[in-house]
Amino acid sequence: MDSNETHGKYISWPILAMMAFVTVIGFEDIMYNFKNQGMGVITSWVLMLFLYVIPYALMVGQLGSVFNHEGGGLSSWIRGTKGEFLGYFTAWTYWAASVPYVVDSANSVVVGFGWAFTGSGKFQDTMSNSTFMLLSALIFVIFIFVQRHLAHSMELLSTIGGFAMFGMTVLFVLLAFAGLIKNGGHMATQPMNIHTIVPKFDLKYLTTIGMLIYAVNGSELVAPFITRMKRPQKDFPKAMITLSIMTAFLTICGSFALGIFFDANHLPNDMKMNGDYYAFQALGKLYGLGNFFMYLYAWTSVIYMCALLAVLLDAMTRMLIADTGSQYMPAFLRKTNKEGLPINGYFLTCFLSAFIMLLGAFLPEMNDIFNWLLNLNGIISPGVTCWIFYAFMKIRANSAKYPSGYVFIKNDKLAWLCGFLLLAVTAIATVFGIFPQDTSQFSSTWWYELIINIVAIVVLIGLGAILPSIRAREVKYGLAFDKWQRNSLIILCLGSITLGVWLGGSQLALRGLWIFIQALVALGLMYLIGRRQPKQH
Repeated sequence: MDSNETHGKYISWPILAMMAFVTVIGFEDIMYNFKNQGMGVITSWVLMLFLYVIPYALMVGQLGSVFNHEGGGLSSWIRGTKGEFLGYFTAWTYWAASVPYVVDSANSVVVGFGWAFTGSGKFQDTMSNSTFMLLSALIFVIFIFVQRHLAHSMELLSTIGGFAMFGMTVLFVLLAFAGLIKNGGHMATQPMNIHTIVPKFDLKYLTTIGMLIYAVNGSELVAPFITRMKRPQKDFPKAMITLSIMTAFLTICGSFALGIFFDANHLPNDMKMNGDYYAFQALGKLYGLGNFFMYLYAWTSVIYMCALLAVLLDAMTRMLIADTGSQYMPAFLRKTNKEGLPINGYFLTCFLSAFIMLLGAFLPEMNDIFNWLLNLNGIISPGVTCWIFYAFMKIRANSAKYPSGYVFIKNDKLAWLCGFLLLAVTAIATVFGIFPQDTSQFSSTWWYELIINIVAIVVLIGLGAILPSIRAREVKYGLAFDKWQRNSLIILCLGSITLGVWLGGSQLALRGLWIFIQALVALGLMYLIGRRQPKQH
């Protein structure tokens, strides 16, 4: 008899659909894409749901079914289809994609507290970029300590907060439509016709597709649960179709609801950072309740983001260290304290988070920092999603080797083609996402953001390619670097990054060329220092 049946632990398809929904979409995702595309995002959501979300979720279901004995994690899918090294590198890129996310979450905590305590966004007018970054860094330090003692309670809080955020989103949509009827159908966005909801397919549109993908990915997190369904072949598609229907309701109706309160043709510049608070302010004004809805949303957001940040800082570090093993991960990163915590892994997380903050420190305004970090997520997160479609193509290219209780499209060639098309779309969106979105094209700020986008990607992903070499040195020499080498490499790395960021924010002619030259010099010196045999003490 099935062990799940024996213990009554089957997961029903409605429960799985809700679990997936909470991980996939939120109110802020609707807000970010509304700012990028205006009312035209409604058409984008429809296209995404039918051409991307449904096949993406069903492919994830088959991968979770094939690799159920390994827990269904993304890195195990790649490891099982392409070997240990690529499995390690997938785990690294998945972890690296979480770094901008936790920095963005820390920034959102600062913004949320500001609204929750002051009732407006005026506090941002008096806050310098350095203060904003220092407060975000302080949030990091606090939660590194908090998660050690409250990790399990934070997981519960993040689950409760996730459902509360979902509830606030549904509440906004329903009350907005009720308000539309109350106001006789008047909308802030005018004119409201078929042309209004059709986006303009140009370069700017292509740069925003990555943010759409970032908004709807995440269903791979529920893939391990497919093996706990009684009839996965029938029930999993039901769960994913239900997920798509709920996502369609929230994204399409939510975007339309925003058009009730905001003129999509003239949106506030700080819409991504403060738009959700403006929306709930407008809702309270409509019903004569002042800032009631805004305060309710602000505290819901703060609780959710704080819990999410604590869980992320702990889970992402543990996942990386535990999932990659000793073959490619240096010993100093796998080192744990007496409580079993990978303390050096936490230091690496904090170091890279501080590096990401430093890259944005020279942007003109606090709003620019928030937007840039958000858009960085729209580059790296879709890039990691490419691994999912790659793994799916591999199992369908040799389906006899990878039997599954659930199969998406029985014809292997057609299924492989679907995987390839989604991989191509996601890869193209990732590349175009590198171009800045929230600043004037080819302005000094645009060029600066383009440079730091490339620097962030190279450092976050490139470090994952370097670590196995460091591990190889540990195996060969007993230690990777001696004290002099280690200090020299750190100074060169930090010095090159700082100089590159300063040059990017300057008005020097040919600054892009100077950044490239100084980076090459620094890399050359680091190679010469790092290749030496360490002195044993």
